[in-house]
Amino acid sequence: MTTALPDTPGRLLARGLDGPVEAPRHLWGFGGLHGGLTLALLTSAMRRSAPADAELRTVTARFHRSLTGRFDVETAVLRPGTVTTLAARAVRADGGPGPEADATATFAPRRPAGTAPVSPAPPIAPPPQDCEQFTIPPEFVPISTFMEIRPVGPNRPYSGCEEPELTAWIRFTEDDLPPDTDRFLTLIDALAPSYAAVLTDLRLVPTLELTVRPAPGLAQASSPWILLHARTHRADAGGWVDEHIDAWDEAGTHLGSAYQLRLVRPPAGT
Repeated sequence: MTTALPDTPGRLLARGLDGPVEAPRHLWGFGGLHGGLTLALLTSAMRRSAPADAELRTVTARFHRSLTGRFDVETAVLRPGTVTTLAARAVRADGGPGPEADATATFAPRRPAGTAPVSPAPPIAPPPQDCEQFTIPPEFVPISTFMEIRPVGPNRPYSGCEEPELTAWIRFTEDDLPPDTDRFLTLIDALAPSYAAVLTDLRLVPTLELTVRPAPGLAQASSPWILLHARTHRADAGGWVDEHIDAWDEAGTHLGSAYQLRLVRPPAGT
């Protein structure tokens, strides 16, 4: 009798969705299934209804509750055509109130338009092997045991830095495959909140909305490493945080961008 191996992020993403999905604790972020992994699963489900030659252009997820148990994914085509818009919802398998999360995505084929490409330049960074490894306590973020993170520069989460930004190399440790779209959707959400760099106490900064827009360069990625630069562009006194993330490969090719709406939770006991 053989025992099934526990899901790794790559194994779960490669298998896709066939029926209800578990949210195993070892794939959690803060308090529930990792947000980027959730987004990747919802996007994978929507992709099944997109035209075969279409690529993901943008996807936005809204996280209403933490996914902590068994859930189903429902999809719908909102707008068919050359530019196809789809929707997905993660609903509890036990029929409880929901959805736990929902998403919309736009897929379209790659067609030349005669426009000049514009993309952001990567930050100056040594190669990942020259950067020290940073270990996230697995009791806080269990999925981090499947990731290798090597920060660039002095900023670290909850270290009272002057600037609300974080830069780091990151990769999955389960294999040496370069990121495809689903892996990219997971990894671009793998850093701690950039606003945490200016905090000195452990405050949760959960994501309420996450938008990811892959760039054409993602199709040429050849290394498992991606360089992430996350910066908080705005935060108000109510704890609402707007964050912008960009990603590059080791050759400096821009892989895509993400935008997060986060909310800083009050200190414990208040």
